[in-house]
Amino acid sequence: MKVTLHDGTILEVSEGETLYEVLTRSGIYLTASCGGKGVCGKCRVKVLDGEFDCRGYAKLTKAEIDAGIVLACQTVPRTDLRIEIPQESRLTVGDRIALSRTKDLAGILQDYGASVSPLIRRTTLQLPPPSLDDNLSDLERIKRSLDEEGITLRYPRRFFEDLAQHLRRHQWGVNLCWQPDNRDALFIEPLSSEKRYGLAVDVGTTTVVVYLVDLDTGEVIDTGSTYNSQMRYGDDVITRIINATEGGLLRELRKAVIEDVNDLLEVMLKRHGLDRRKVESVSIAGNTTMSHLFWGLDPEFIRLDPYIPTINLFPVWYAREAGLRTNPDAPVFTLPCVASYVGGDIVAGVLATGIHRRHELSLFMDIGTNGEIVIGNRDWLVTAACSAGPCFEGSGIKCGMRATEGAIEGVRIDPVTLEPELKVIGDTRPMGICGSGMIDAVAEMFLKGVVDQKGRLQDTPNNARVREGEDGLEYLFYGEDNREVVLTQVDLDNLIRAKGAIFAGISLLLKEVGLDLNSIEKVYIAGGFGNYIDVRKAIVLGMLPDLPEERFQFVGNTSVAGAYLCLLSEDMRREAETVASMMTYIELSMKPNYMDEFMSALFLPHTDLGLFPTVRGLLQEMSKNS
Repeated sequence: MKVTLHDGTILEVSEGETLYEVLTRSGIYLTASCGGKGVCGKCRVKVLDGEFDCRGYAKLTKAEIDAGIVLACQTVPRTDLRIEIPQESRLTVGDRIALSRTKDLAGILQDYGASVSPLIRRTTLQLPPPSLDDNLSDLERIKRSLDEEGITLRYPRRFFEDLAQHLRRHQWGVNLCWQPDNRDALFIEPLSSEKRYGLAVDVGTTTVVVYLVDLDTGEVIDTGSTYNSQMRYGDDVITRIINATEGGLLRELRKAVIEDVNDLLEVMLKRHGLDRRKVESVSIAGNTTMSHLFWGLDPEFIRLDPYIPTINLFPVWYAREAGLRTNPDAPVFTLPCVASYVGGDIVAGVLATGIHRRHELSLFMDIGTNGEIVIGNRDWLVTAACSAGPCFEGSGIKCGMRATEGAIEGVRIDPVTLEPELKVIGDTRPMGICGSGMIDAVAEMFLKGVVDQKGRLQDTPNNARVREGEDGLEYLFYGEDNREVVLTQVDLDNLIRAKGAIFAGISLLLKEVGLDLNSIEKVYIAGGFGNYIDVRKAIVLGMLPDLPEERFQFVGNTSVAGAYLCLLSEDMRREAETVASMMTYIELSMKPNYMDEFMSALFLPHTDLGLFPTVRGLLQEMSKNS
């Protein structure tokens, strides 16, 4: 059987394959938040001709089904098919991937007073040539010279493959390159002043960011970013763990992210005319699951009580073991993790912001596919994962999408007409709504009386935007060109649960150490869309504590910033391990009062308006004017 796409592309179909599997195998990727389980309703395609079996129509309306729309992951062809893939169903790379502020990175290193000491050390050897009177082996000749400098190394087999030829070719004058953590001898090279480069890598659940760095000067030569191709197997870490273990796809998940890094690197090397062997060091930061998948480690027990990862403190391994297309002997440093749901990306964030060295009490938040928080100062740090889920990345939201072209990223609702004014990425027609747009939308709907404090839509005669949909009440943001963008009551419930989980986590951690919200002197917001959040709207929503705006600071991608610091400095690599050891992890689900905190946060902004005095003032002012 065959599947013919609308553009004429013909794909072969094996017996029993779903359309999703056919398209994925052919390199055509659809948005599939659930990893192809038939739950999210995102992988929609239109069947123009042919017969098929459909296992389910989750989240499709009757009108869509009547128009031939199916879920690719639930549809198995019975005859040749002709299909059309809507633009919104295609998995596309967007332009809102958070990068760190590269111009500040060298300054952070300087502020720490850290010396530049990459993952490879060089020892210059000027060896006497062998003779009949001095007939030591090549290795013993090297050892004798190193002994004089008090250096003892291990010598893996690969070190010897070209040793004899290299020593004689370079007339016994070479640099011996070695790794200080495990004392491995890596390779020898001619005496030269050639530039050497390293990679700082953020392996995020949603995105992969790579910095190419000059190891001598610390200059960021180039940057690259893309969506993590593991999204083909699900938006969130739990879905990917299930696919890796129960689905037997660990190798595929690992290959996907390694290829992302290699593809970004290849473009940068070509752009600068560099040999890949000149890239001789790598530092990576990722959450605990991403770090396990990067190295091909079994992540199964991360999600099972009592939530134990295989490893938190990673040895220095090598590029050849990872499959990275750098110098194969390039050492790879992995930032240490803290627990199953607080990983090296959060350690990197603390390192980059320096909150562990300051007297002031700080709150660090990474709001992305999940929500991790750290509270503390130079004396102590406590941390937790908030189980917010990926709804702010568009998953589980009927018209949710990532911050790509066509996403509604800002909303204002007129207080009189209740008509929405939309800000759309790319200034094009709306295709969906992204995280920052959702925060804006719910806050505006609450302030203008479209939803009540419980987040329930109000079906009033003066608001034609609220209507009955197939899943209950919904609010229509856009409805032209046969395309509608709505937030349903189910969506609103999901968003309120997500923001409630974040705020409940902050509140509980503070109470665990005997402090309140007003004790927080600085809030650092990192993560996938942190830079695009309107703080005032997020406070109205009840996601952020009601503090003066000047206390909030957006810090971009601190994960890659921390990876950069560790790439360049042994001091920073040791400091990262110190940070991880300082952090006390609190499993929120095991705290009996967490559910009370969570339930209290399932209101806009909260059941206790005393915690949100500025929001209470806004509501009182609006009540006077109505």
